[in-house]
Order: sequence, then C-alpha cells, then structure tokens
Amino acid sequence: MAKIAYILLCHKDPQGVIDQAGRLTAAGDFMAIHFDARASKADYEAIRTALAGNPSVVFAQRRIRCGWGEWSLVQATLEALYAAVPAFPRATHFYMLSGDCMSIKSAEYAHALLDGESVDYIESFDFFASDWIKTGIREERLIYRHWFNERGRKAWFYRSLEWQKKLGLARKIPEDLQIMIGSQWWCLRRLTVEKLLQFVAARPDVTRFFRTTWIPDETFFQTLVRHLVPGSEIRSRTLTFLMFTDYGMPVTFYDDHYDLLLAQDYLFARKLSVDARRLKEQLGSLYTATGMAFPVSGEGRRLYQFQAGRGRLGRRYAPRAWEAGTSLGRDRVLLIVVCKKWHIAKRLVARAREMAGIEGVDYLFNEDNCPLPDLGGIESTPDKRMRHRRALLKLLSESFRSDRMMICLDPESFDLIRDFYADRSEIRLLDIVCDFSDAYLRGHALRVGLAGEHTPPEVMAGLLPTLRHDMIFEAERLRDAGLPGYERVWQSAEPGANLLPLARFLGISEAQAREILGDGTLFQD
Repeated sequence: MAKIAYILLCHKDPQGVIDQAGRLTAAGDFMAIHFDARASKADYEAIRTALAGNPSVVFAQRRIRCGWGEWSLVQATLEALYAAVPAFPRATHFYMLSGDCMSIKSAEYAHALLDGESVDYIESFDFFASDWIKTGIREERLIYRHWFNERGRKAWFYRSLEWQKKLGLARKIPEDLQIMIGSQWWCLRRLTVEKLLQFVAARPDVTRFFRTTWIPDETFFQTLVRHLVPGSEIRSRTLTFLMFTDYGMPVTFYDDHYDLLLAQDYLFARKLSVDARRLKEQLGSLYTATGMAFPVSGEGRRLYQFQAGRGRLGRRYAPRAWEAGTSLGRDRVLLIVVCKKWHIAKRLVARAREMAGIEGVDYLFNEDNCPLPDLGGIESTPDKRMRHRRALLKLLSESFRSDRMMICLDPESFDLIRDFYADRSEIRLLDIVCDFSDAYLRGHALRVGLAGEHTPPEVMAGLLPTLRHDMIFEAERLRDAGLPGYERVWQSAEPGANLLPLARFLGISEAQAREILGDGTLFQD
C-alpha cells in the first residue's frame, strides 16, 4: 500500500504547519519540512518543539534563504528530500507541498489512486514547443545567466540580461537534456527520487547550469524526471489543484469553495486564503476520513476561464465563476415555486411553513423588501443576492437549520432556474398555472411601468394581447424544458386535481396537501 512522504516548503504560519503535519501523519504518512531561513527563528523553534515527539516528521538539516524564481527553492526541496529518503524507508511516494496547500481528498482515496498505477505525476512539457509560459521572458530563462532576482532587484535583473545579449554571452544547454517545464508541485515514486538524487550527485554540470537559470523550480525536476524515467511511466499533470490568472498570479480559494474543491480531480488544492478559516476547518478533518466517496466533476478550470473571458468582454455581471460553483450540498432539497401571481406563491409558502414545517422565503431575487435573516450583508439588495445566489441559498439553508427550503421565482427568471438545476442539490419545481383576466393584465402593466394612469384605452387594448402572449410563452418555455422534479398545478382546477402534484412537490401526505389547498382561497386574487 502507498505511503507518502510529504515534502513541505513553508515560511510562515507556524501553527498552520504544525496542524498540517499532524493531519497528514495521522493517517500513517510522513513529512519532511523545510522552513525558510528568511523566516522567524522563533517560529521555526516553535514548529520543531511542537513536532519533536512525532516520529513521522523530520526537518531539512540545512535551511536555505529562499527567493521566488531562484535556485534556492530547488535547493530547499533537495534538502528536504535528503532528509526524507533515509528517514522514511517505507515511503513509496514523495509529494511536494507548500504551506498554502490543503488536502481535498482523504488519505484512503490518495493511497488508492497511487496504488492504481506505478507512475510519476509531474507536469513535463517541452520548454520550447509548448505555450506553458504565458508572460515574461522565455528562452532567455535558460541561455543567459541570472544572478539578480527580478522581483527584488528588477533594474539589475534586466540590465544584466541586456549586457549579456550585447556581449554575445548566450550559453549552451546541456546537450543530453531536453528542457521541460511545468508546475513545481509533483508526486514522484521512491525509485524516481533515488535516481534523481544520484544524478544530481554525479552531474555537477547540470546543477551548475540550473543554478543560474530563471525560475528553475519549473524546469529542474521536470527535465530530470523526463530524462531518467520512460515517458510511459510519467503522467504529465500535477495532483495539486492550482490555477493562475492571465498575469501569472495564483487564484486564491475562499470559504465558499468547499464543494467546488472536493469535486476536482486532484488530491490537494493551492492556494487557500489566510482568511478562509471555515474552509480550512472543513478540509482539516478530511484527510483521515474513511469510506467517503468523491464524485469528480472537474469543472473548476473551465468555470474560471469562462468567467475570466466574460470579464474581458465587460460581461462579468452575473455570478462569478466561484459563486456559481457554490453548492447547497448534495443532501439538501430546494423547492422552487414559480408563479406570475406573486400573492398566490407567497400564500403557498406561508401555509407550507405553518402546516408542514417547511421553511421558505418569497421573491428574494425580485423584491427589495423580501424579509431575510441577517447573512452578513449578502442579502442586502436584489443585485447582491443575484450575484451571490448559490452562496445566498446555502447560507439561508444553514440559517434555517433545515435540509428543505422553498423559494419563489417569477417565470421570467428562466436562466436563474436553469442555474439552480445545475447545482448538486435536489431541485423540485412547482409551476402554478394562473388565469389572467384583462383586469389583471391591466394591473400588471401598471405595476411594471408599461402603462400609467393616463395611458389611452386604445394603447392599453393593444398592449394586453402582447402581455398575455408573453406570459403564455414563459409558461410553455418552462414546461418544455423537461426539468426533473417538475410539477404543475392550475388556478382554475378543482382542489382535488392539485392534491397529488402538490404532495409530490412538497414531499408530504395528501392529507397535508389538502390542508394547504384549503377551501380554494389559496388561489384567490
């Protein structure tokens, strides 16, 4: 059975490091920690003291002062490997992590995945043929020497580069290596790691070359693994879910991303916000859990790319990608009452709450003054509710402490209905088919501002057929959508005809449904 030795590079949050080490080793795995030499010595001592009694944790013997884009990150990783390989002879895999990573699957799931195939997981794409690099210098990373950090000493970084170009100081790449590139977050088999460390010891020329390349943590291990291991034994992917913006900045995950993260085809996620306390608590107990199923949908990257693209076109208004990815939860039921006559739907929700104990809210996406509990401001305006709609419903459900909740929607909210049907929760819909007299249509025209008190009668007469057709269209569109859990009741039907559809929709007995329908007053205008 697979045993994982985690290679943890970290530089902050000592308590987070201690907690992470405790969680991951509690399931029988191991950890080697490199704590940045730039970080606080007191923090490092606190970590060592807290983990001194844990035999499944070791520390790199030498702490390196790490800088982004520098060889120091590779050297720190090697130092952790030098400590881990002899300390954990039972480790079958070595998994690279940062302090910003957390597990999004259980150890049971991770071990089964690694046992399923004897391969290395590391992104490894041809440096020159791929488009992995999105911004910044490309070939210059390799053929020129980089002694200055572009982030800390930007002027000298580019000055040095220009001087080398002018003086013709381009260097050759080691002839026997095909330079590869990819994410630094890998998972390698023990034999691969042992071969790699032997190669590093035997080839100081290769180490010397990579010491002055730019961002070598994206090329060093990726190149050497491809050089040492047959391609058939490499899966060119990472097992850590991470994304970058078009500008090369990591996408950060927050409290409302729990369901989305669990649905991704990865074992860990990076990078979690320091403020995502609830998310960290939820994920914290996940690694040692047993018997859990993790259905994978894998939509995270597509959602982000789609929404980022909409933003480029000025069409970002609507739920953001991550908010759309928020789920009510697989065990919850959302009951949607669709009715053009709002007073009828509100009456139904009130009766269901009173007679069947089913919590519900009225037209929360349509009315400013819809009564809602305090949810931290997300409920303050219809626009904000719409932008955060799934997160809002999840918070409402948690506020009601119920796995069933009703909401009212206008039939014109078809796209909103389709969006809720894309959720992982169970959705049921009750379509209340209403009768629309001319008097009602005139009142509707006044309420929505299509007509005023002084609208000429002939104009109103021409408007009514259009309004009636529009309402018929909305009703037919909903019926033709073929949505699961769809039920229909009619305003003009005999009370007995509506019993079964209402009982199925609410999940109650026919007797309770009869009580809610009452003597016909439910549908009174």
